Order: sequence, then C-alpha cells, then structure tokens
Amino acid sequence: MTQKPKPLHSIKVEGPIPAHLARSVIEETLRSAILDGRLPCGTALRQQDLADLFGVSRMPVREALRQLEAQELLSVTTHKGAVVAPLIQGDAAETYELRILLESEALRQSIPLLTEAEHQLAAGYIDELEAQHDYNEIGRLNRLFHMALYSKAPNQRLLRLVEDGLNEEERFLRFNLEAMGLGKLSQDDHRAMLRAVIQRDIPRSLEMLEQHLNRGVEVITRYLATPAAQKRHTAR
Repeated sequence: MTQKPKPLHSIKVEGPIPAHLARSVIEETLRSAILDGRLPCGTALRQQDLADLFGVSRMPVREALRQLEAQELLSVTTHKGAVVAPLIQGDAAETYELRILLESEALRQSIPLLTEAEHQLAAGYIDELEAQHDYNEIGRLNRLFHMALYSKAPNQRLLRLVEDGLNEEERFLRFNLEAMGLGKLSQDDHRAMLRAVIQRDIPRSLEMLEQHLNRGVEVITRYLATPAAQKRHTAR
C-alpha cells in the first residue's frame, strides 16, 4: 500500500541551527512553506514533529507557532493543535473592510515620509506585475507593491497587521487566480494610486486605495459564490 506523502517532508533543513536563531529560522521556514502551498490548508503541525525536523527543543518551535498564529497563518484547534489556516478566513467582505481601514491609515502615515526611492520601487513592482504570468509571483509582487507604499508608516504594530492581511491575500491569489479566470491583470488601479502618492495627494491616494480594494472584494466574492469555488475550498 502506497503511503500518503507527509507535508513536512517537503521542508529541507540544512545543518544545525544556532540556538539564538532557532525561533526565527523555524518561523520563516514554515511561513514560506505555508505561502507557497507546501503546507496546505488544514495541515496539523505538531510541536514534537517540528522539533525533530529542525533538531531543536520544543521551546523555539512553540514560539514560532505563536508568531505564525498571530499572523493568522495558523489556527489552534482543540484536537489538532496548530493547523494551517484556511484561505481568506471568514467573510471576504468583512476581511476587506478591515483591510481598507488598516491600509488607509498606513498609507496616510507613510505618504509624507516616502522618498523617490520608494516611489521607484513601487513603480518597478507595477512593471513586473504587467509582465508577469506566474500566479505565485503575481501574489508576491502585489504584496510588495502595497508594502512599498506603506513602509514609512511609523506605527510598526499597524504595519504588522497590514502585512498579515496582505499575506492572507497573497495565499488566496496563489491558489485561486488561475481558477478565477482573470487572465492578464490590469495595473490601472496601482498606477493611479502611485501617481496620487507621488503628488502627496493624501485624500486622492486614499480614495484610489479604497476603490482598488473594493474592486478586489467584488471579484473575490463573486468567485467564492460559484459552485466551482465552493467545491475547491471545501476540498481544502
């Protein structure tokens, strides 16, 4: 009888990990594996299995899992312990309403402090998105574009919350863009938002961001209501 492959087997650990780096190495390794799908939604991550894999005690594993739970990449259940969280948790409209609030404030704080270097970085991500056909890369570049515009917001806790939301969207886009049949994605929203940011027009920038995110939630909500999407996400 053929054994079902275990998701942890997809994670490669090279050499012993220094004790002072253990928590961060485990966190980043698991985070990457969750984002790229090597650890699918619903995968249970047991502390002892992870400690054996990374060659460490359970303490740094526990700390790493706590960080990933705070980023909403993991959820903790009574019987399974830490489990890879589903894509776009809960109601998509509610998720995007919260993102609009958080990202609008991050953008408002960041705009006056952005330099030409950040403007050029964001423009470069738009150019890459225009040329990109790899759905994994589209999700990553979308996150990087937005974070380039929010990066100078002085409220670091706000930035962490914003990035958590973008990470959740990135995971969703990686596994659903092709099924959504969107084809080549227009970058008009991104370009309009960047123009307003460069002009330091905060009201216009916030208006463009809200329009952009509302357009996103409309597309995702329509997709999630289709029988194909419901079957796909139930399977996960």
